[in-house]
Amino acid sequence: MKYVLLGKLSADWAVKQEKRVTTARSKLKELGMKVGSVYYTQGEYDFVDVVEAPTAEAMLAFSVWYAEQGYGRIRSMPAFDERQMVAALKRAGGRRKKD
Repeated sequence: MKYVLLGKLSADWAVKQEKRVTTARSKLKELGMKVGSVYYTQGEYDFVDVVEAPTAEAMLAFSVWYAEQGYGRIRSMPAFDERQMVAALKRAGGRRKKD
């Protein structure tokens, strides 16, 4: 399952980028997760990542671990591609309103 992670860095760890990234990637690998992409942003969140997780529990474990390290906070959301959305719409079987 893919997840979008919205992250906020703590002030202490924002300046220790290399250590944070190295240990986080190691933990992701340990949990069977793979990083798809990483973007650093301006605004409410400091970064947006897309990761692949084998289970929801693995994603939860990573989020808890990340916070326990004092790195900051992560908001995770399951992400669905277009094919999955179309399949879900078909399964929903809802009727379409006529214009």
